[in-house]
Amino acid sequence: MKRVPRSTAVLLMLGLSTSALAFQRSSQFQVAAPPGFYENSYDNLDAKHEFAWSRLQYTQAGGAIGGFAFGFGRGGAWSRDYPKADITFLAALRRLTRVDARSYQQVVNLQSDDIFNYPFVYAVQVEAWSFTEDEARRLREYLLKGGFLMVDDFHGTADWESFLRGMRMVLPADKYPISDLTDNDEIFHVLYDIGKRFQVPGEQYVVTGRTYEKDGYVDKWRAIRDDKGRVIVAICHNMHLGDAWEWADSADYPEPFASMAFRVGIDYVMYSMTH
Repeated sequence: MKRVPRSTAVLLMLGLSTSALAFQRSSQFQVAAPPGFYENSYDNLDAKHEFAWSRLQYTQAGGAIGGFAFGFGRGGAWSRDYPKADITFLAALRRLTRVDARSYQQVVNLQSDDIFNYPFVYAVQVEAWSFTEDEARRLREYLLKGGFLMVDDFHGTADWESFLRGMRMVLPADKYPISDLTDNDEIFHVLYDIGKRFQVPGEQYVVTGRTYEKDGYVDKWRAIRDDKGRVIVAICHNMHLGDAWEWADSADYPEPFASMAFRVGIDYVMYSMTH
């Protein structure tokens, strides 16, 4: 089938309806790195927007922080699906809402105070993260000052326990318990009334037909709240929403999964801005 030109694909993506079909076509495209991407030099550009998206670059257990990835996470666990997943999600956010969102993604880490410049942080494969005491303190301060963290793409019992080892350095269990989100939780009704949810698999579903990875058979939508009841950490366990964003333009990846991933992500952003 004839390949759709990139310029045409972008117009289609930004011009179609709220369905994730707006992000599907017959061939896949690769996102070209913009000038300055590898230097992460966007800090002072296009700064006057009400929302900016950032991704957490963390040190992996064992000490490797990794460099920038391109396309499929070759820079380390933190960079899985980067930058295409982030860019595609931002295109959806800008098209489907009136949020004045910055059009490009940002990478932040916990070795400086830069994270405080960004209201929303996305982190993946968080079974691999590790923190120094200072990094844990900085992330805790960020969350308790009004920041929002979304974690995604970790699967099964072993990944959960590894995630907790890092998370409990940041937010101790006795003060900040983890609870399951329900269909009635406000976070699922900020813009889209999502209601009943289902497991969102990674692109591996196209080959295997399985929605789960490892022993993560059941999707877990969980949260950590501050002392006022505000969700400050949204936990997507046994799912891979980032892959759904990344592969939403593929005719092989099922639209219902991509649609759910976009709607949940947008509701999380809207919640983080209004609560």
